[in-house]
Amino acid sequence: MAVFSSGFVSRQAQNIRQGLRHAFALRAEQQAFTAEELMLLERIAEAIVARRMTAPAMLFLESMGPMNFLGSQALHFLAPLVECVFSGSELAQIARLLERRDSLQRLTALIEAKAAASVGAPAR
Repeated sequence: MAVFSSGFVSRQAQNIRQGLRHAFALRAEQQAFTAEELMLLERIAEAIVARRMTAPAMLFLESMGPMNFLGSQALHFLAPLVECVFSGSELAQIARLLERRDSLQRLTALIEAKAAASVGAPAR
């Protein structure tokens, strides 16, 4: 039976603690949005407001928050139907955006801002 030195045991414990330090973290480090991602979010928000779908879209986005990753996977599944509105590269970019939880908050804020701006604008 081998006897371990206390230095070896303490190093092992320290390695385990360092490995588990972020194992149960709830938030990953968030990256800033690229210019292309912001333009795509703007385009989506404009399309929603132009079609007067602000309230249903806001309800959907708020309820989808906890399941945004599943939504991105569903978007891949529904790609043949959605490609009539967005190109394949835009669809892939939207799916990547949906994987980020902060993208839904950003899109919601953009829709609210555009809806508020369109209230004061003359009807088309």
